[in-house]
Amino acid sequence: MKTMVMVAAFLSGVLPQAARADWKADERIETYAISGSTGIELYRSIGERGPKVGVGRAIAYTDFKLTWRRDYQPRGGKCTLVSAKPTLIITYRLPKPSGPLPAATKRLWDTFIAGVEAHERMHGVFITEMVKEIEAVSVGLTADNDPNCQKVRQKLQGHLGRLSQAQRQKGRDFDREELSEGGNVHRLVLGLVNGG
Repeated sequence: MKTMVMVAAFLSGVLPQAARADWKADERIETYAISGSTGIELYRSIGERGPKVGVGRAIAYTDFKLTWRRDYQPRGGKCTLVSAKPTLIITYRLPKPSGPLPAATKRLWDTFIAGVEAHERMHGVFITEMVKEIEAVSVGLTADNDPNCQKVRQKLQGHLGRLSQAQRQKGRDFDREELSEGGNVHRLVLGLVNGG
């Protein structure tokens, strides 16, 4: 089975202090049931039941839902976006054995799933950083001759498109490194299926 972990992408970088508002992502874990009593059986079950992503199935998947409360204020013919407050829900979808495991398999599984969850949680960190980048370009955005606050919304959409593209590319790069031969996720899979 070809190993594939598709996750929500990310954007990192240095963030202005003004963008560091007082909010926190709501992180959730959802599991899907797998079966087996050996590492290879568990991995095969992941291949059969893992979340569908693109043309294949993933071991795990990180997704997010992002909504905003934005305050646009027209003044003197200009419009300024004075605040942008995000609500960010990050969901990690992880495999979970449906029954108890033999002691030796449980040790292998615990190492495997801890590594997979750590990988996914890094994506959660990067998603949060991306939202802070969006916040940074949003607050204070102004458009002249915009009494109905349409131009400033268009300017914001341009930034969102750029940040979204950068996020997806960085996520692909991260996964490519982690999934490549000798990469972290690749080593976790080998440890599970080979027993060490």
